[in-house]
Amino acid sequence: MNIYVGNLSYRMTDDELRNAFAEFGAVDSAKIIMDRDTGRSKGFGFVEMPNQSEAEEAIKTLNDADVGGRNLRVNEARPREDRPRRARP
Repeated sequence: MNIYVGNLSYRMTDDELRNAFAEFGAVDSAKIIMDRDTGRSKGFGFVEMPNQSEAEEAIKTLNDADVGGRNLRVNEARPREDRPRRARP
């Protein structure tokens, strides 16, 4: 199951994100999305967990939980919509 994690601390690392979800079961991947121009975190990321029930428990427990001084927004990730590419100046 692919999980969206929002409202992350800008100092959080991929490993810290992985560890937060690893308490609930196996984690295939954990990735914080970075701004390609500045190299800074965009404040959200994605976690992939192979076990559906473990993923659902992680979502239920971590949604609105204080992690790194911020209340996380955690839910099942929706498929990315096809959208036109923005023109770059």
